Amino acid sequence: MRPSWDEYFMQIVDVVKNRSTCLRRQVGAILVVDKHIISTGYNGPPTGLLHCEETGCLRDQLGIPSGERPELCRGVHAEQNAIIQAALYGVSTKGATLYVSASPCAICAKMLINAGIKRIVYEEEYSDELAFKLLKEANIDLVKIER
Repeated sequence: MRPSWDEYFMQIVDVVKNRSTCLRRQVGAILVVDKHIISTGYNGPPTGLLHCEETGCLRDQLGIPSGERPELCRGVHAEQNAIIQAALYGVSTKGATLYVSASPCAICAKMLINAGIKRIVYEEEYSDELAFKLLKEANIDLVKIER
């Protein structure tokens, strides 16, 4: 059976997240405009820096739970990397749909709002109440996909 557009792009997100080197969670994201992928991103350290596989996860070493003290993580979130890649190559994200394996955190939500994202399709719910509140306040369409 032929997948819907949302299912199709979420399948691609599954491939993108396999590039992640995060020891805690692999997340993939793609930005789409008019059914065309404009950029991709996955979570991992900035370009050219050592991966967590090589350095170990500082948050694990310090016993910091998921979602806390994000500034101690070497990684850049998948959503952030997708926005950065679009900017790096001069591609507008205005009006785009973000397909992402886990719903955004509050920091990413603020970036997505400012990047002009209008719709977010996600599978796993990352529990960040502030993120959902901000995205709803910005009238961004949130779609949880069940597969």
